[in-house]
Amino acid sequence: MSRTSWGAAVAAGLLTLPVAMVLTAPDAAAKNGDTHVVGQSLDQTIDCGGATLIVNGSNNNVRAMGSCWAITVQGAGNTVIADNVVNDITVYGNNQTVLFHSGEPALIDRGAELGMANRLNRIPG
Repeated sequence: MSRTSWGAAVAAGLLTLPVAMVLTAPDAAAKNGDTHVVGQSLDQTIDCGGATLIVNGSNNNVRAMGSCWAITVQGAGNTVIADNVVNDITVYGNNQTVLFHSGEPALIDRGAELGMANRLNRIPG
């Protein structure tokens, strides 16, 4: 094999290796898939199905039925009422309200760290 053909073979192999790695990389998947609610002034009822609920936008009202692994809220003026939250509730932004009936989630208010007012509370029943 000549140096030219050997060099071409090596170059072709190096080019196909990254492509093969990208095509075969496993997907990062949340438990049962995340549920995303994105927009303004939406009013939705969803079934968490053990997955993470992500709300992004402003003035959205979301009722989360069943058990959520986690809830993350970004934006301003969103309200989420959840039946159960297992792991954590994380809130970014201002004037966010997340209420939950059961579970022992970690309550993480990133907006409060910047002086913004949010409400994360357990409610009876």
